[in-house]
Amino acid sequence: MKDVVIACVGKPSAGKSSFLNAVTDATAKVGNYPFTTITPNNGVAYFPIECPCKRFNKSHLCSPRYGRCIDGKRYVPIQIMDVAGLVPGASEGQGLGNQFLDDLRHANALIHVVDASGTTDANGKETVGYDPIGDIEWLRSEIHSWIFGNLDKRWSQIVRRHVAVKASTAETLHNQLSGYGATLKLVQRTLDRSGVKEAMDTWDKETIKKVVDAFLEERFPTVFALNKIDLPDSDKNISKIMRKYDQNKVILTSALAEVFLRKLHKQKFIIYEEGTDNISTKADLPESDLKPLDERLEARIEKVQDLVLYRYGSTGVQDVILKAVEILGLIPAFPVKSLSTFGNANGKGVFRDCVLLWPGTTVLEFAEIVHPEIAKHYLGAETVGNRMIGEDDVITLENNIICFKTSQSTHGNAAGAGAGSGQANKK
Repeated sequence: MKDVVIACVGKPSAGKSSFLNAVTDATAKVGNYPFTTITPNNGVAYFPIECPCKRFNKSHLCSPRYGRCIDGKRYVPIQIMDVAGLVPGASEGQGLGNQFLDDLRHANALIHVVDASGTTDANGKETVGYDPIGDIEWLRSEIHSWIFGNLDKRWSQIVRRHVAVKASTAETLHNQLSGYGATLKLVQRTLDRSGVKEAMDTWDKETIKKVVDAFLEERFPTVFALNKIDLPDSDKNISKIMRKYDQNKVILTSALAEVFLRKLHKQKFIIYEEGTDNISTKADLPESDLKPLDERLEARIEKVQDLVLYRYGSTGVQDVILKAVEILGLIPAFPVKSLSTFGNANGKGVFRDCVLLWPGTTVLEFAEIVHPEIAKHYLGAETVGNRMIGEDDVITLENNIICFKTSQSTHGNAAGAGAGSGQANKK
């Protein structure tokens, strides 16, 4: 089991720091979070899901152990890693390249913050007319060069050992790629994606590059956050990027706008609903305790509304986190003590715990994640409707509320025996 970690990457001045402030600041004081490996360059973001409490008319009783739930919208914590700034030549040690590439080993997905305005060059210095497509291409190129270079310089030795021990291609590649956080299953998916069927001892450099390409797709799925969408040249650059890259992985964002709106919300000048274009002021709610806006603040809010919210529907920041979770295929699952009350052993509320699971996680694997004692004394499991499910059944959105049955009373028999948000079995 390991925590899910999303790495935020980007060149200097692309807006990465603003993006991190935007996704972590508003919820930084929402109580505890379940992660045991938080380091100084890691933060916690919260993304919304539909909480089952609303479906069962128990929103008033919902009390998440981590994060919060507001009228059935549950904010689930997930780790965000702030990766060292990247410049061209990272794979050769330029800038903080070695640190950047080492940080990537711990990430499950990448958010690449791109300056869509073209006002900063590849090294983050002010300019005009820069093509941000270059940033997208050289990020991938640097990671590819890093992995390919490590394989290529030892390739003859790798092949000799592969032939000598009569290992499968997947086993040999797993030995070489495990240092990048790859599992054997992931390597097998890589080979399937690459379409390479030839014997490993016949591979040339182009074949190795093809396999590395497939590995990057499997190991480092990436969401592109096109930032600074309110600046003049952004529109033409966005159109160019949209034509070239998978639009399903491209999100338009204005991190500074999000930071600004959340700050005013915290200072009680506005009521701002994250992920929407909904803003209320004292003029909208005269009986509220909101502070009145002066002309300067009112003008700035109107500008954000005109250039960002009304054009795009939101600042896009929350959508980026949601998209990263989506491309990983994570399944939120809820262990409960009772399928009638949906509570846990201590009776402090319903649906206390939400655990993020990798696709393909079985019921028994979920039991192990919630608490090892449950798996040790496992007898069975039920889901909503008192429907029994097998230990080898895969957890899906259709059976993700589960009550475990054990041969003896265990702490883990209740939701809350170490279960938390943002945890997942190994991919």
